Amino acid sequence: MSAAPLLERLHHVRATGPSRWVATCPSHDDKSPSLAVREIDDGTVLIKCFAGCAATDVVAAAGLAFKDLFPLRTVEHARKPSRAWLDARDVLACLATEGQILAIAANDWLSGSPFSQEDTDRIARAAGRIRSAWGVFNGSR
Repeated sequence: MSAAPLLERLHHVRATGPSRWVATCPSHDDKSPSLAVREIDDGTVLIKCFAGCAATDVVAAAGLAFKDLFPLRTVEHARKPSRAWLDARDVLACLATEGQILAIAANDWLSGSPFSQEDTDRIARAAGRIRSAWGVFNGSR
């Protein structure tokens, strides 16, 4: 929101500076301007009644809702990132390590060495990490 919808509903509005105004407070019988209004850079509107009226009372008396003092947030802006960004070098280093695990396992398998349950679990984890990394880079994840 900008301050305009609120300012249009107030009386005796006077600018006091860039994005700053004073007006009579609609929440009480105001004889001289006691309400300060300010719009900050992100579009949020700040209000202060120096007679002591609560901001919610001032906004309600002006026929607006408290949420009207804040800019609309788009879904994209409000959404939390799904993952932290990883540096490509870190990803490649991880892939190299997991690749070495699989190469050692393949060599052991070819030589007929049996795998322990711990070995099998580690091979599965290495394969899963490589698959996950591929999913991140090809957009399937």
